Amino acid sequence: MQANTEPIPVARRVGRTPAGHWDFGGEREPLMHRIHAYPAKFPAFITQKAVAYATKRGVAVNRIADVFCGCGTTALEAKRLNIAFWGCDINPVATLIARVKREDYQPTRLQNHASRVLRSFDRRRPPRHPHQQDDDRLRYWYDDDRIRSLARLKAAVESLPEGKYRDFFLCAFSNILKPTSRWLTKSIKPQVDPDKDAADVRSAFDTQVAFMIKAATESRQYTTSESLILTGNFLEMEMIKPFADLIITSPPYVTSYEYADLHQLSTLWLGYTDDYRKLRCGTIGSLYPDSDFTRDVNQLNPTGHGLVFRLYDVEHRKARATARYFVDMHRTVKQCRKVLRPGGMVLFVIGNTEYKGVKIDNAAYLRECLVQEGFSEVETARRKVSSKTLTPYRDTLGRFSTDATSRKVYAEEFIVTGRNP
Repeated sequence: MQANTEPIPVARRVGRTPAGHWDFGGEREPLMHRIHAYPAKFPAFITQKAVAYATKRGVAVNRIADVFCGCGTTALEAKRLNIAFWGCDINPVATLIARVKREDYQPTRLQNHASRVLRSFDRRRPPRHPHQQDDDRLRYWYDDDRIRSLARLKAAVESLPEGKYRDFFLCAFSNILKPTSRWLTKSIKPQVDPDKDAADVRSAFDTQVAFMIKAATESRQYTTSESLILTGNFLEMEMIKPFADLIITSPPYVTSYEYADLHQLSTLWLGYTDDYRKLRCGTIGSLYPDSDFTRDVNQLNPTGHGLVFRLYDVEHRKARATARYFVDMHRTVKQCRKVLRPGGMVLFVIGNTEYKGVKIDNAAYLRECLVQEGFSEVETARRKVSSKTLTPYRDTLGRFSTDATSRKVYAEEFIVTGRNP
């Protein structure tokens, strides 16, 4: 296979923003950002800095979009700024959390519903054999008593009327699924801790709901602005006309988390799928259900082409996945142009990765994609990953560590921006 040597223009400006501009925020994050665990969460302060950055360059920001909205960090920050928001994510657990973060609630109603759910839980006779006990995957993570308790609790939550209040308590239910299981605490990999003392279901839910009510009460001070959050594959969505002034998003990283695996407990318990592996399909860089390596490689720009073939010398499957990831990222850039109004701006937060000694320059590939698709004023700035400065290593179980003999994780990522002419 021949290397792709077709020349393309290069990004004209790199690092125009002052050093350290994107590194730290100036205030405490609202509690609502902490209502549900989520891997590699987007830094909340980036949204406010991005709006200021775009505004300074003449963009009137009336609507923000996040095309990989995850657990809704940008959605909540847009609400705090009283800016309309549009977001989507292929992961139904993510969009549940995002919708809950974005909504307004009456604290008294939340308290009343919480009492109702716990009374219902206490009154319900434990099912002898809930259907969840027939699910081998759930039995891998839970003992029978906890499966019965969780089934009772889920039924109690679902006794609430459909709507945002039921979603609020389903979100609370989702966030206690790992603490009440054998899942290794704070691990980024799905693995069992045989010595774990799993949390009591009722106590964990009561504590979780109390925290979420406190967060929702604090969140009432924010002005409510228009919002739409969709569950779906951004790459397959038909964009009728541009509607956003600023896209702020952080795509999944190549060789990084498999979100479908990490959220398997929630997707199974909440009934989003009967097989969590199905949710891998359509995710950025996924090889499911199939991929054509030759076709993918032929679509890559020179940076992507070179990176993929360096990986190919190390591991064929990882090279195939990276090629698919790069193709999907280029498709993402094309879709972003359809979303943005003329003069609008896109801002990606993305990190460079490494696999078996091969450095994968995702930021450089993304820059080239932006230029190829006609974006102007393409710029790149470095950002320190401040949340990892005190624990820059991971141990063999995937947990953060201060042990310098452990595997070092990435201490920086990049802000890549471009303007839609």
